[in-house]
Formats: sequence, C-alpha cells, structure tokens
Amino acid sequence: MNILITGGAGFIASHIVDRLVGHGHVVSIIDNLSTGNMDELSDFASFYHCSIMDDEIESIFQKVQPEVVFHHAAQIDVQTSLSQPVLDAEINILGTIKLLEQCKKYGVRKIIYASSAAVYGTPEYLPVDERHPVQPLSFYGISKHTPEHYIEVFSKLSDLDYTILRYANVYGIRQDPRGEGGVISIFVNKLLEGRTPIIFGDGEQTRDFIYVKDIVEANIAALEKGSKGIYNISCNEQTTVNQLLKVMSEICNMPFEPQYLPPRSGDIIHSCLDNSAAKEELGWKPKYTLAEGLKETCDYYAKIYNPTQLL
Repeated sequence: MNILITGGAGFIASHIVDRLVGHGHVVSIIDNLSTGNMDELSDFASFYHCSIMDDEIESIFQKVQPEVVFHHAAQIDVQTSLSQPVLDAEINILGTIKLLEQCKKYGVRKIIYASSAAVYGTPEYLPVDERHPVQPLSFYGISKHTPEHYIEVFSKLSDLDYTILRYANVYGIRQDPRGEGGVISIFVNKLLEGRTPIIFGDGEQTRDFIYVKDIVEANIAALEKGSKGIYNISCNEQTTVNQLLKVMSEICNMPFEPQYLPPRSGDIIHSCLDNSAAKEELGWKPKYTLAEGLKETCDYYAKIYNPTQLL
C-alpha cells in the first residue's frame, strides 16, 4: 500500500513509519524538519523536505499517489499557540485544509488524523469519553479540533474515509525534551544531567500517560478499522506529576528535589481519557504499563548519556 505520512520525522510519526515499513508498505514522508529529526528517518521510506503549507505538496501527491495519509505534522506547543495564535492556526488548520484538498484531488482512500485530548478543555467528568463537550482552554486545542470538522465535511463531499485519534499524553523513545507535552523526556533529561526538575503548579495535577508504541498500534489498527470514527487513545489511568517524577527517579536511581513554579496558562488540572470505544471498534488496547514504558524510555536515554551503562 502507498502511504504518505506528514511530520514523519517527528517523535510519534517516525515510529509509525518504522512499523509501516516493517509491514512492507511503500512509505513517503513530508516533514519540514522544524521539530523533526533527520536521524530518525527510515532508510526505507522516501523523504520530501517541505511544509504542508507549501504548494510543492501537490507534486508529491501526484508522484506518490497515496492510498492512505497519516497526518501528524502540526504546531504542537500550547504556549506557542497562546503567544502566536495566527501561526498556530495557519499550520494546524490551514495546513490540514491544504492537505485535504490534495487528498480529494488525488483520490486518497483514507486519512488518519492525530488529534489531542486538548480539544476537551477542563473535564466535566472523568474519564472523558468522546461524547464529552469540546471546550478547549488554548488556541492549540482549538486548532487541533477545527480540522476534525473539515475532515468530516470533506468526507461527506468525496469518497475520503477517515479515522480521528485523540491522543492522551504521549511519551517514549525519541521524544524531544524541548517539545510541549514531553514532561517525561524533560524529566529524564534533567535527572540524567543532575539538574533540578521543574513542576508547574503543585504537582498534584493528573495526566493520562500513554507509551508511543501503543500509539503506533492504534494507528496501524486504523488502517482498516474505525471508519468515520473519533477515538480516544489512552491508558484510562490518572497519574499525578509528583507520582510520575518519583517513579522516574527510582528507575534512574537518582534522588530529586523539584522546583515548583506557578501553573501555566492553558494547562488542564486533571485529565483522563476513556478508551472503551477504541478497544471495541479498533480492536486495540494499550499493552504497556506506565512503569514498563518508563523503563524502556529511561534505558534509551541512559544509553545516550552513558553508553557503557544501562539503567
């Protein structure tokens, strides 16, 4: 199958690329490398260095003739969305529309869109299911949700199928500690360098952390399942940031004294996503516990910082 992945040099999508290549698919990547990493590019995938905002994407669609598009290219930083809402909207909303136009023009069978728990805003109940009201607290939440509507309408106006996956807090190997939502990679980075981890707020805020390998399997399931569906992809578990840092410090065998700073604008206090629909309709469920995922992640970064010693 010919598959095109936007943002394919990034944290999550590069793992999806590897999995698809391993399954024998012909994979092409679009990435402007603003946050993607050339080192993570598969040798068995074609790479096109451009933005989804560029007119060049039409010639790529014409050449690749993709049957399925995985759409991960995005502006992913909440704070950037608040300080630069126009940039955020241009990339996440207009960029997706330009992509959808090419999908329609070149007869793409299906688009699989990476959305976010940020669309829900402050939960009215926990765990949050897909019927929960959409009330984003940040421009990022708005710009990740708006494309969902465009995808749905494009689907009605053409033969384009879709599956929308709303991710909880994803972590794992290859995550850039500079990236928004990368609290685990940030903590690992600081612990291994002997620096002080910073917690915004009192640390009792909760998140639903899901390992990147489980995210990959949800995307693979969506290749053939979940037609015209929206699904939470999560572990359906709440973990406080304080608990998270404690477990990580134990894995890394390093004591910690976090610095607490005021909460950040746009941050949700408690988050936990109900994954029942994905289990039932995608035939997917998370395989990794938080401890298992953290161990793999910490081992990976430990080898980078000290190749002669594993955790």
